[in-house]
Amino acid sequence: MHNATDRPSVPETRPFLPYAVETLADGRKTLIRPMNPGDAEAERAFILALSPQARRYRFQEQIREPAPEMIETLVNVDHINDEAFVALADADERGAIVGVSRYAVGADPLTCEIAVTVLDAWQGQGLGTMLMHRLIDAARERGLQRMVSLDFAENQEMAHLAHHLDFHTAPDPDDRTQVVHTLAL
Repeated sequence: MHNATDRPSVPETRPFLPYAVETLADGRKTLIRPMNPGDAEAERAFILALSPQARRYRFQEQIREPAPEMIETLVNVDHINDEAFVALADADERGAIVGVSRYAVGADPLTCEIAVTVLDAWQGQGLGTMLMHRLIDAARERGLQRMVSLDFAENQEMAHLAHHLDFHTAPDPDDRTQVVHTLAL
C-alpha cells in the first residue's frame, strides 16, 4: 500500500481561467475574457481607435474602415482552432476593448499564428504580456506545440514583447521587411 508521500511530485501549473480581472502597472484594472459574437461593435470601435501604424502592424496593411465581413470573422471564434481574448477598459463587461490577442491554427495542426494588439494609450503597462500569457495558456491547454508571429521588422513593440516572452526571432526568408517570432510551447 502506498501513502501520499510515495507519489511523484506533479509540477504546479496555473489553472486556465477564461475570465480574470488584471491590474496594470499604472493601477488601472481590466477584465480579460474570451471574445464572442456579441463583441462585433466593440471590435469595430477598437480597430477604428487604433493608430494608423498599429492598424498596419495588426493587419499587415493599411485599412481605414473594417468591412462587416472582417468583423464577423474576427468575433466568431470557435475556441478550438482559433482563440481570441479581449481586454476591457473597465473591470466589468461595460468597458471598451483596449487590447486583443488571438491565435489561429493553420495547415499544421500543432502550430498557431498569433497576433496581439493594444491601444496606444494602454501600451507600456503590461497588458500585451497579460493577453499573451492568456493566449499561451489556452494554446498549451489545446495541445499546440508552437506559436508563430509574422511581423514587420520595424515593429519594435512586438520585438520587445517577443523577446520578453522568450520567442525566437529570425528574419523572414521570403521578405526582408519582416521577421518571424516563434515560441515552442
